[in-house]
Amino acid sequence: MKVILMKDVDKIGKAGQTVEVKDGFARNLLVPNGLAKVSTPENLRMVENIKLKAQKKAQVEVEQAKEFADKLSKISCTVAVQVGPDEKLYGSVTPGDIQKSIEAEGIQIDKKAISIDTPIEKLGVYHVTVSVHPQVQAAVKIWIVKK
Repeated sequence: MKVILMKDVDKIGKAGQTVEVKDGFARNLLVPNGLAKVSTPENLRMVENIKLKAQKKAQVEVEQAKEFADKLSKISCTVAVQVGPDEKLYGSVTPGDIQKSIEAEGIQIDKKAISIDTPIEKLGVYHVTVSVHPQVQAAVKIWIVKK
């Protein structure tokens, strides 16, 4: 029996795919649990409409993420830290420290989205990457200064 998967099903396929399964499997498990619908022209059109809506929604999310990334790239944050002799930091600057300095600029982000390539252990200017969306990243300039 041909069915259209409405949700991802392990070892069968992903949502929106048309797959061939045994009749009993479709009638007893997939269709009653809302995991699939019988493949008919009407159901195929419905799935295509759902795919188009999801695609448009994804495009809007990416465009919003790009706008947010542009806004984020234009800011420059300052992190004040204690330093010892030779202007070496006590410890290093963490994503949490950078998050606090970005939030001081009025922008809310998650510290897990901040990626630091190399540990920041000296004073200076650094660029860190912030993942705004899986497809969009922003570079933020961070100034490390002493207290």
